[in-house]
Amino acid sequence: MTDMTEPNRTGTPGVESEAPDTPATTRRTTRRGGGDPATRGRTTIADGVVEKIAGLAARDVLGVHALGSGLSRTFGAVRDRVPGGSKSVTRGVKAEVGEVQTALDIEIVVDYGVSISDVARAVRENVIAAVERMAGLEVVEVNIAVSDVKLPEEEDEEPEPRIQ
Repeated sequence: MTDMTEPNRTGTPGVESEAPDTPATTRRTTRRGGGDPATRGRTTIADGVVEKIAGLAARDVLGVHALGSGLSRTFGAVRDRVPGGSKSVTRGVKAEVGEVQTALDIEIVVDYGVSISDVARAVRENVIAAVERMAGLEVVEVNIAVSDVKLPEEEDEEPEPRIQ
């Protein structure tokens, strides 16, 4: 039978008590589960999440006019105008996501006059930093395909709005 008049000083696991000469106060620690909480489950990240992160990071680079090929941008511009639709930030980005690593393919259109190699390097660095910071995945490669150059006198492929 347990004596309820004094604090538990029997060394019961999960209960830490003060030294015998201190007032009758005990500090109880709660132990549930085992080990680090970060190891108690699995986190999965969808390909689309990594594609969004990479798409936004690539668009932030000076000299990137758009992402995706001409055809996908044309279809995307039409789709974006449909009521209830939203702009696709994943256009031109393809991700393969594993448990701890990811690989990305990004198709970009650069502005005329910029150094394509400098823009590609900046896109690669920005995308790797964003994906590793936000998703915690190791980026093993970022392949960049430059599909077009936006000339200053060219109009964007987005159709004119029908209502002014």
